[in-house]
Amino acid sequence: MSHQFEKVALLGLGLIGSSLAHAMRRGNLAGTITGHAKSAETRKTALRLGLVDEVFETPGEAVRDADLVVLCVPIGVCRELVQTIAKDLKKGAILTDVGSVKGAVVRDLEPLIPEGVHFIPAHPIAGTEYSGPEAGFAELFDGRWCILTPLYGTDEAALERLKNFWQACGSSIEIMTPEHHDLVLAITSHVPHLIAYNIVGTASDLERVTKSEVVKFSAAGFRDFTRIAASDPVMWRDIFLNNKDAVLEMLGRFSEDISSLQKAIRWGDGDTLLELFTRTREIRRGIIEAGQETDLPDFGRAPASDIETAGKKE
Repeated sequence: MSHQFEKVALLGLGLIGSSLAHAMRRGNLAGTITGHAKSAETRKTALRLGLVDEVFETPGEAVRDADLVVLCVPIGVCRELVQTIAKDLKKGAILTDVGSVKGAVVRDLEPLIPEGVHFIPAHPIAGTEYSGPEAGFAELFDGRWCILTPLYGTDEAALERLKNFWQACGSSIEIMTPEHHDLVLAITSHVPHLIAYNIVGTASDLERVTKSEVVKFSAAGFRDFTRIAASDPVMWRDIFLNNKDAVLEMLGRFSEDISSLQKAIRWGDGDTLLELFTRTREIRRGIIEAGQETDLPDFGRAPASDIETAGKKE
């Protein structure tokens, strides 16, 4: 079986980068995988786990002669990284990313792309609250969506190659504009994360008053918020700073809806509450039916003790 790409360079070897490496190994998608990470410890771990064939201290060395270069780093450092590697990108190579914001990535990177290099932004909608090279696993993208936001005039053959690559990694493909992507993700991902960070932060303040009762008596709802709020803080800082217009628009709508609920509770309007709770329950069922979640207890997530045990076995 021939490889989809002879050489793939992964710039960033955290959860997404390491999971891509595992998925490529599983599907025999790359002849050679090279990597770059700023941390010497991460580079050492990537080699130990067999994520990459070679790992480099500088990104330019990693991308030389690569047919596919994937930026697996926080959005805030993409511009600086592409400025560094631009001279080393091979003509005909595909440059893509995995960021959760697309408009800012296009704005910052498009002017830097050398002639002959195909820049196709992407966003695999997959992840966990864990990070680092040991957090990755081949199945992360299985049954999940990867959104591609090609620019006007994108080479159709290059786009098809990237679509095939993500499909081989297990993803379904959706194509949309960067602007539409950012609006959709603001309500489905970014605002929920902001709410989770806020609720857990409020509980943290309250924890000092209640002397451990918040943690001790955490119910399932709060536990799920803490899982979301445990996500990579640098990555999420950059997401909010780079998708602020769409996030602020969705926050405005959310604030209006919260005000309506506040009035319903204050005035004992049970019909309004029941109608909303019934409608939102159907959304949950739709997500499960679409294969984007499971109805298993705890949503099928392994207990922390199991995850820790698995990590030690590695």
